[in-house]
Amino acid sequence: MEAEYDFSQGKRGAVDLTPSGKTRITIRLDDDILAWFREQVHSAGGGNYQTLINEALRQHIQAIRQPLEETLRKVVREELERIEK
Repeated sequence: MEAEYDFSQGKRGAVDLTPSGKTRITIRLDDDILAWFREQVHSAGGGNYQTLINEALRQHIQAIRQPLEETLRKVVREELERIEK
């Protein structure tokens, strides 16, 4: 270890910069949920559990989105069934 260090060229802030399109947040997850995602990554032989969580959230959002036409068809079918009864 050196007696003195020169920090005159040092920069303040995070060492690992956040990539474009990403936002750093703090989130609280239940221990069992986090353990499950970590286990999935471990079972796959490596990777990043945060990426896996991000992908799970993305798939959930895509699954609950329905195009307007699909929604209208569903409503019409439900109404026709109700009228027929």
